[in-house]
Amino acid sequence: MSFIARYAFTRNSRGSLPVYSDVRHGNGQLNSLANDLKQSLFSHNSPEASRLKVQIMAQRHLVIKGGRWKNDVISWLTRKGF
Repeated sequence: MSFIARYAFTRNSRGSLPVYSDVRHGNGQLNSLANDLKQSLFSHNSPEASRLKVQIMAQRHLVIKGGRWKNDVISWLTRKGF
């Protein structure tokens, strides 16, 4: 899968990515981010992939449900260059 930056994040004052139980301060096409997370965060047939739920709230927050995915999402974003 090729990666084209369609979304961006502002790191907090400590330099950390804004990932909690949701992803905050996103800019750009959050629908693309939601789809990319669903498709590539976990292997398609894994138990984690079947539990992963991603919603966009208030056009700037991406809520991730189904498990404790914070570290997985931070690693995924870091691998993408954020």
